[in-house]
Amino acid sequence: MTVVTLREITRENWREAIQLSVKPEQQRFVADYAPIVLLALAKAYVSPLGLVWMPYAIYAGHEMIGFLELALDRNTSDQYWLYHFFIDQRFQRQGFGKKALAAFVEDVERSYPQCKCINLTVQADNIPAQRLYTGAGFVRTKEETYGEPVYRLYL
Repeated sequence: MTVVTLREITRENWREAIQLSVKPEQQRFVADYAPIVLLALAKAYVSPLGLVWMPYAIYAGHEMIGFLELALDRNTSDQYWLYHFFIDQRFQRQGFGKKALAAFVEDVERSYPQCKCINLTVQADNIPAQRLYTGAGFVRTKEETYGEPVYRLYL
């Protein structure tokens, strides 16, 4: 069984990370721009919404297979957001998304004990993502952000 882990994007792995991609029809679900990782790295530098943005590569063993970004306000217990989560198109449909999501939740719980919930948005027509998130315990709220429903996992 392959272990899935998260690692920070660094000067050693950022070039590999920007090569990650999704299928063209999936692009709109992850980000408005490609390469997705470049957008996420820009957010880490610019800090939109006043949040701290932390990009992570997803690894299966020693191979980079995906990406996600944590955005948070350290002064709160409820402003922790998962953004730009995707598995590279070469590694999709192999169970890595579920493992990566579990690794992300464990990392947030360990690194940010004050965090009471993790939030994310999902486009209404992205049924596979909705299934993944609800299967991991996220529940759809009545809230919307940028026209997308908010899902929340209570820790």
